[in-house]
Amino acid sequence: MKLRFYNAQILTMENTEIFSGEVHTDGDTIIYVGKEKREDKFDREINLCGNLIMPSFKNAHTHSAMTFLRSYADDMPLNDWLFKQVFPMEDKLTPDDVYQLTKLAALEYFSGGTTAAFDMYFHPDRVIEAAVETGLRIVICGAVSGGNNQADYDSALSRLEDYHNRFNNMGPLVSFKMGFHAEYTTDISILKGIAELARKYKQPLYTHNSETANEVQGCIERHGKTPTALFEELGMFEYGGGGFHCVHMTDEDLDIFKRRGLWAVTNPCSNCKLASGIAPLDRMNAMGINLAIGTDGPASNNALDMFREMYLASVLQKVRENNAAAMPAEAVLKAAVSGGALAMGLTDCDILAEDKKADMMVIDMNRPNMQPVNNTVKNLVFAGTRDNVKMTVSGGVIVYEDGKFPALDAEKIYAEANKIIGEKRKAN
Repeated sequence: MKLRFYNAQILTMENTEIFSGEVHTDGDTIIYVGKEKREDKFDREINLCGNLIMPSFKNAHTHSAMTFLRSYADDMPLNDWLFKQVFPMEDKLTPDDVYQLTKLAALEYFSGGTTAAFDMYFHPDRVIEAAVETGLRIVICGAVSGGNNQADYDSALSRLEDYHNRFNNMGPLVSFKMGFHAEYTTDISILKGIAELARKYKQPLYTHNSETANEVQGCIERHGKTPTALFEELGMFEYGGGGFHCVHMTDEDLDIFKRRGLWAVTNPCSNCKLASGIAPLDRMNAMGINLAIGTDGPASNNALDMFREMYLASVLQKVRENNAAAMPAEAVLKAAVSGGALAMGLTDCDILAEDKKADMMVIDMNRPNMQPVNNTVKNLVFAGTRDNVKMTVSGGVIVYEDGKFPALDAEKIYAEANKIIGEKRKAN
């Protein structure tokens, strides 16, 4: 389908300048971005009436199917929340549950302007199935873990290799990046094997990294160094990668991230809600460390809302550094849009430009919180909400428009999710 979006304000994210013009797409690809132009025939022409069109958000760390635990176990200490509530419920999940719950997450992503998710969860085949059906661009991150026995080692390494070989050949909406859950859930023998596998395939490697102070201290007690320093020693970052959370980082850790060109994926809402801490984003940004933003899962957030993440990513730095100029809005928006895409390896949908993928969102500027128009970029970060998203386009397909999902039965998806959590609570 060929689409024309005209009478628009355009933010390409190549820079933060906004100009008037139009955007054309053909299939899943952008074929024109520029001043007014009316030459080709289109299947649909959409008058944006001065609203803003820009690249969509890319959620660079999430556990989509955790939608079923949204607000299930809140206001609890982290260990009780995780070991007494979350893990026991997750043990009951079936592959079909994960498929249904991922579709619920897709609705939330689309209605908030997100078209891509860097997902780490169980039953990735069913996550992919749900993503392809809904039109969500999905990057699966390997989530292996295990103990110090041969069976765990063989299972973890064979799964990672299988995922790498299969998922990177499943079509334009699907890709895979190597990874593991965390140092504290993965034996050192498996970590060494994963490092070898990443070098074999020349692939970047991702994991939860330094989310809590206890995690870092435990790693130091086990290995004599922080998680980042351990991963560097094992040769995990020969081909790049990054870490999710990156809250408790030492000077050495930050130097490694800078030198290796790694991605620090921040999750400020989850880190606040679970009292994990505030990542040193302003310092990372000043050092030139690559930054991206994710929501983490709906059980620990409890929303999949990139607007909330952007706001906290900036204002928490101002408090942390006691500096109102810390972590400017422009850097935050870049991390949420282009940074997320590049962290996930999606180099074809980081900006609006010809030959890039048509992953876009339209922001309704005719809302009270978008007026007056002083500085749209700063306003998106400090005043914007998901209610400002008027339309979301994923791979050239309109997946959300004016509160509706053209190709999805939202009510059926909601009913399936409620059925799943009802069954799990009865069995708990």
